[in-house]
Amino acid sequence: MRILLYLISIIAANVVTAAFAPLQLGVFIVPMGTLLIGATFIFRDLVQNKYGRKKTYMFIGTALLLSALVSALLGDTLIIVLASAISFAIAETTDTEIYTRLNLPMSLRVLYSGIVGGLLDSAIFVVIGLSPLGANFLPWEAVPAAILGQVIVKTIIQGIAALIIHQTNHMAKNTVSN
Repeated sequence: MRILLYLISIIAANVVTAAFAPLQLGVFIVPMGTLLIGATFIFRDLVQNKYGRKKTYMFIGTALLLSALVSALLGDTLIIVLASAISFAIAETTDTEIYTRLNLPMSLRVLYSGIVGGLLDSAIFVVIGLSPLGANFLPWEAVPAAILGQVIVKTIIQGIAALIIHQTNHMAKNTVSN
C-alpha cells in the first residue's frame, strides 16, 4: 500500500500540475501539484521504513520513469520533462540519504529530510524548467518567488506530517505502556 501511495502521489502531482493553473499567493507562484509533491517525500519515507534503503532506490527509479512518462503524455515540453526528472532524482536521493543518516525520531527525520528534498526539488525544477534557462515561462525576477512559494507549501506539508507521525507514535507508546 505504501508503494502504491508513493507512485500514485507522483502521478497525481503531474496530472494536477498540468490540469490547473498555478496559485498566485501574493508574490509567490505555486503549481497545484506542489501540494502532492510534499506528500511524495513522506510516502517515500514510509516505503523506506518498510522496505529499506536499497529497495527504496528501486521504487524511486520506477517513480522517476512513471513521472517522466506521465509528464510527456500530458504534453509537457522536453525541457519540462527533463527538469522534472533531474529535480526528482536529486531531491528523492537527498531525502533518502538524509532520512537514512539522521539518528532522530521518525517525525523529525521526515521533517528535516523533506525540507531539504523540497528545497532542492523546487530550486532545480524552477531554474532548469521554468526560468529563461529552460522553457522561459518565468522571468528571472519571478524565479525566487516561484522557488520560495513551493518551498513554503512543501515545508508546511512536511510539518503537518511530522506532527501527525509524532502524535501517532506518542499514542502508540501510551497504548503499549497502559
